Amino acid sequence: MPSEQDALLADHIPRGKYMPARPTDKRSPCPMINSLANHGYLPRNGQNVPAHQMKAAMHEAGISTALGATFVNTVYNIHAEPDTAPKASFPSRLWSIIRDPWSILARFGMRRPNQTDGAGTPVLDLDQLALPGAVEHDISLTRRDHAQKEGNCARQDDLVTELLACSADKKSITQNDLAALRRRRIAQQREENPGLKYGPLQHEMACGEIALILGVFGDGKSAACEYVAPFLREERLPIEEGWVKRWWWTLGLVELKVIASRVKRLVGMQIR
Repeated sequence: MPSEQDALLADHIPRGKYMPARPTDKRSPCPMINSLANHGYLPRNGQNVPAHQMKAAMHEAGISTALGATFVNTVYNIHAEPDTAPKASFPSRLWSIIRDPWSILARFGMRRPNQTDGAGTPVLDLDQLALPGAVEHDISLTRRDHAQKEGNCARQDDLVTELLACSADKKSITQNDLAALRRRRIAQQREENPGLKYGPLQHEMACGEIALILGVFGDGKSAACEYVAPFLREERLPIEEGWVKRWWWTLGLVELKVIASRVKRLVGMQIR
């Protein structure tokens, strides 16, 4: 357990400098979000993160304003369990969408009701991104499924090792490598997890997960192993290895969708 002095020193580390998460810090199932917190672009303790800070942080990874806003505005909706959410009337749903267009994606919300800071600004903790049935999905590349004993939030080193080992030439990880890995993971989890929840929507997000890695750390078709390894193993932006964020042509919605669609075709499985 870190001392109060350790915590105080950590809170004064310059923004952008990497420091791994402390045992008391909250982290998400997403290596990208965790990396941004480990670099201080998000609160290092992973708590009470406002939406505007999450959007700004994603730009530090070369992600476009539009793509960052789409993710953030979606997850900052109020979370409602699918089986317990009250059925609103059509006029009520329409009025909600008119007042807040992002509420059309309310099923992906992860924020608790009335979860705000002292000024009334909506906030959430990073570990809330592990809520099942929203953005987080089974058959992640680096996390176990929600129903498995390890849970879907903590990084699993064996899965990271398996991902890095899928590189055919050990220098770069290609879309073909990752598509083949996804096929294997789907087959494996169908056998190992009787409670698996993996349909077309989860498959779409899983291919988007691959597209994000290829788009942020590569050219959309491959990414250097020397960049991907520290990102996944240490949840660190590979700046020391020479990676530079995209700044002129950031990774946007259209490009991400194009890469994800290409990966989906390479996976080639019918998901029902």
